[in-house]
Amino acid sequence: MTAWSLSPFLFCFMHNSPMTELTDLLACPRCDKTPLESSDEVLHCKACKVDFPLLEGMPWLFAEPQATLGEWRGRLQFALQKIGHEIDGLEAELKAKNIGALAKRRVERYKKCLDSHKRSLQTLLRPIDVSGLQGNVESYLALRTRLPTDQGLNTYYANVHRDWAWGDAENEASLKQIRAVLHDHAELGKVLVLGAGAGRLAYDVHSELNCETTIASDFNPLLMLVARAVSSGKQLNLYEFPIAPLALEDDAVLRKLAAPEPTDENFHLVFADALRPPFPDESFDTVITPWLIDIITEDLPVLAARINSLLVQNGRWINFGSLAFSDPKRTRCYSPEETKAIVAESGFSDPYVSQATIPYMCSPASRHGRQERVFSFSAYKERAVEKPQRYKALPDWIVTGKEPVPLTQSFRQQAMTTQIYSFIMSLIDGKRSIKDMAAVLESQKLMTRDEAEAAVRSFMTKMYDDAQKQSGF
Repeated sequence: MTAWSLSPFLFCFMHNSPMTELTDLLACPRCDKTPLESSDEVLHCKACKVDFPLLEGMPWLFAEPQATLGEWRGRLQFALQKIGHEIDGLEAELKAKNIGALAKRRVERYKKCLDSHKRSLQTLLRPIDVSGLQGNVESYLALRTRLPTDQGLNTYYANVHRDWAWGDAENEASLKQIRAVLHDHAELGKVLVLGAGAGRLAYDVHSELNCETTIASDFNPLLMLVARAVSSGKQLNLYEFPIAPLALEDDAVLRKLAAPEPTDENFHLVFADALRPPFPDESFDTVITPWLIDIITEDLPVLAARINSLLVQNGRWINFGSLAFSDPKRTRCYSPEETKAIVAESGFSDPYVSQATIPYMCSPASRHGRQERVFSFSAYKERAVEKPQRYKALPDWIVTGKEPVPLTQSFRQQAMTTQIYSFIMSLIDGKRSIKDMAAVLESQKLMTRDEAEAAVRSFMTKMYDDAQKQSGF
């Protein structure tokens, strides 16, 4: 079976099941047309004439599927290359003559574990390592989509161990909060989990609550491939790398990742961007957003309207997670009171809220771990609101290239900083000292000598620190 092929079970299911078939709950992320045509290898939009591949049976529903896959493939290659550089660095460390016996044992073991981890990742991520599919910037520009620069394959990697290895207490506490905002014997119907991550909460909701169908959606291939494997009954062996290990051999711990039992045929995983959800309007009875609303780049009122459009009348929005908004605009870092008001103003009932302190990422092999005060709510869709336009990740002046680039204050500061740093870098010739460089800056009337010496020293310190960090890649 090729990396694009559809599992025989899912192929049969998609062609033979009644109203709950997966394709009835999918739409084109480019034009919103539905239904998508299904074959044994792809989903196809007749309107856009675009094929959306399937990875391990999971639809890859990004607006520009080839460009997105090409970028993730590049990030995979970078992640593996970074591990390779780290292994090389460990080999160099082990050649030191003054290394202690315990340190040598620890580093040798860690190097061996890291090498095994690299091979495991290569195997697990093989479905996205497809030759011939190359992303290009023009594709993203045309559709104004792009992957977040801060999201890599290893982003939230620690969560897979919490979800499927040691996190029973945390997983139970999370499900308890979902129950806390539901009425007794509530029927969730057709459920969509946006930003499902490694999938454990979606799995628990589907297994423990009354769900007709559950779709768990995320855009991170590593998390989704793990979720696919374990939820189907497989066991994965992956290393956990705690950043604050408890003991000598806790810096790399081989974990067995497994689900309590395989899910049924009504549990589905879909690769997608929560900001361009590939689902028809009014197709879900319940939408769940775990640990999402405060980290997504879209303003909460717009996201709330987008969720409203996905729900049937009287459908339910359930939120779970933190409210640690980190938007650069202070006005968009909402308080609990503002969050409730925004939800109610977006066509929903007044949210029923539950707040509780639960453990968060408390690995048994780590000294880190914290208690998190989570904010959960449930609200019913009382009325439809105007559906937001498709999310645009890029402004017109980048897309068209015809409009003036705005001279914002941040651009102005960055330009000045870049010019100064570039000039300082040009002075590095292996002969000049920091004091010599400061004298040049003074002669160019850029700074006084005292100011210049402090600035150059600060810059060189940063360059040195960055070089030290990179040497461990």
